[in-house]
Amino acid sequence: MDKTEMRLDPLRQTWTIFSGARVVRPPLLSRGKAGEAAPPLSPFSAGNEKLTPPAIYADKAATSQPWQVRVIPNRAPMLRVEGDPSRHADGFNDHMDGVGAHEIIIEDPGLVSLEEQPLPVIAQIINAWKLRMLDLTRDSRMRAFFIIKNAGTPAGAATAHPISQLIAMAVIPPALTQKLEIARTFYQQKKRSIFEDILTDEIRAGSRLVYENNGFAVFCPYASRTPFEMAVYPKRQCADFHGISDQELAQCADVLKIAIRKLNRALDNPAYNLMVFTAPTRTARRDHWNTLDRDFRWHIEIVPRVDYIGGFEFATGSHTNTVWPETAAGYLRKIEV
Repeated sequence: MDKTEMRLDPLRQTWTIFSGARVVRPPLLSRGKAGEAAPPLSPFSAGNEKLTPPAIYADKAATSQPWQVRVIPNRAPMLRVEGDPSRHADGFNDHMDGVGAHEIIIEDPGLVSLEEQPLPVIAQIINAWKLRMLDLTRDSRMRAFFIIKNAGTPAGAATAHPISQLIAMAVIPPALTQKLEIARTFYQQKKRSIFEDILTDEIRAGSRLVYENNGFAVFCPYASRTPFEMAVYPKRQCADFHGISDQELAQCADVLKIAIRKLNRALDNPAYNLMVFTAPTRTARRDHWNTLDRDFRWHIEIVPRVDYIGGFEFATGSHTNTVWPETAAGYLRKIEV
């Protein structure tokens, strides 16, 4: 059953995606932690291209390999391009077709992890994220876009091969909506971006700062949800990730390499989720997100999966953390990579 459907929870105003394709996902190689060795066979390796759908995008390698970065449709997508993004009533409830896109970015023809790649290759991977997102924004049905990298089985990875995923949605999910509304309210009150204020304060204080270069800063958030959580903020105001410049590609590659390598050294290659948050597409409504280009800023969150999420977290929406961010950042700063 390949049908995808989205159903709205009327009390929480959150969408649940039902996907028949996810039940029979192709079996892939699993791993316990990020970076662990795996058997050589992988459908994502160079030479096994026939095992995957045709490439949507490919970036040439500097070596004898035919490609370095390759993007393909997910064979077991959560969301599909086909369908009607309109809401429909189902008695008291609302539902819609699971319209969107779900792509896999293969980050290496072999098994070299993102953080162990040379900086130009990491920039190629980030550029693939950018170009595919930019292409999907041309579909007027798509509203929200996410880059997600699950490293390690506890983080949801189903393969040892270094991959990331691009997901486009026909709705703006509540977690992003909350960030947008908070940023807009702060800007209306202060006439400044909350992201700029957070970044300025973190750099000034320095106690939670992990690493910075001319374009980006990495820090452990003040209210980190998990031990050693990190945020990556660009120093230039830009709401859209696909607005990243060529210079920023290189700078972003540098901070991601340093941040993840430090995390691996600190926690012995933990599982983690890396997520890129970007602004939604604009609408014709003049009163809707009309300050978004000034109040919101694209950013990255890196969340180690070292603790289990229990009933308390589900019930309250609050998190418990045993490591203060100042302690985590201080330890990460000292690690040489």
